[in-house]
Amino acid sequence: MNLDRSIRVWPQIADELRRRLDAGRYKPGERFPGTVAIAAEFDVSQSTAQKAVAALRAEGRLRTVLGQGSFVADQDRP
Repeated sequence: MNLDRSIRVWPQIADELRRRLDAGRYKPGERFPGTVAIAAEFDVSQSTAQKAVAALRAEGRLRTVLGQGSFVADQDRP
């Protein structure tokens, strides 16, 4: 994915991760890639990757377990 570096990058990354979730690349309950891996894949800082993941968490698409990482939320459960 080519990022447009003239605008904020983390929303672009969040959009790509949303597309992957919607396409079923990650299943409910499955561990989601960590921010270090996301940062490396998109060649951005870890704080930028954290913002993208935080956006998905705020939308209820991910749940984070302290010390274990982020997991794909089950959209059928509140």
